[in-house]
Amino acid sequence: MESAYDEIRQGEKGAWLSIAAYIILAITKLAVGYFFNSEALSADGLNNSTDIIASLAVLIGLKISRKPPDKDHRYGHYRAETVAALIASFIMFLVGLQVLYQSVSKFAVPTIESPDMIAAWTALFCAGMIYLVYLYNVRLAKKINSHAMMAAAQDNRSDAFVSIGAFIGILGAQFGLPWLDPLTAIVVGIIICKTAWDIFRDATHALTDGFDDSELQTIKQTIRNVPGVKKIVDIKARIHGNNKLVDVTIGVDHQLNVAESHEITEQIEKQIFKSHRISHVHIHIEPYMAANR
Repeated sequence: MESAYDEIRQGEKGAWLSIAAYIILAITKLAVGYFFNSEALSADGLNNSTDIIASLAVLIGLKISRKPPDKDHRYGHYRAETVAALIASFIMFLVGLQVLYQSVSKFAVPTIESPDMIAAWTALFCAGMIYLVYLYNVRLAKKINSHAMMAAAQDNRSDAFVSIGAFIGILGAQFGLPWLDPLTAIVVGIIICKTAWDIFRDATHALTDGFDDSELQTIKQTIRNVPGVKKIVDIKARIHGNNKLVDVTIGVDHQLNVAESHEITEQIEKQIFKSHRISHVHIHIEPYMAANR
């Protein structure tokens, strides 16, 4: 079984891939958008240029999270990647507002000249390219259970949709609707802000020890099905970087000795890992008697 540190190292590959892709896309879109008169493609290129910074933040967060525990961080530095996702959301939100401001200004006085179709085909090609990056990163994020990589993947996917929107806007402008291009740029800004909000919400939820209740109830049922567990007194869980930490108090037969009670806790750990891929489980045992029902 790979260690959490090995999994985080894999996540860094996805961050590097995003950085490389965004550098290529930003340069291509900004150049084509400028020379071929596409406001939507230029807005998309600006988005990609800041995506580079966001991806760098994710990469740095992943590197910090690989640091081993020390006297000030007994649980390790795993939450650094969640902080990185939070920083990335701030950057994306600022870019979204900037794109909206510029687009509304252009929309108020739309240009008569329509964007060249080269800009449209560039947008479509870039959409396909970044969507392939999304497929790689979302698969990697699920494999290593990384919130930072999932945030990066969500950013990749939104960028693919944004580029498709730019393609539609530029194409529409060819049919005598030049205002459609800046209008699409406004939609681009809204999508950027929405993606930033989603990442911000998930990151703050994890940083404030939030945990999905439906998943917690599923874990609770897994524990309840372990032979020897008479009662679940309390259960809670939280996100710690790419790890999930579970704390549970169970009641077992009060006549069991220490070794027999310990065997039940080992079975619980095995079942939780098998069913939920959670390896960090803290189990407290209390004596249970029928009178306690």
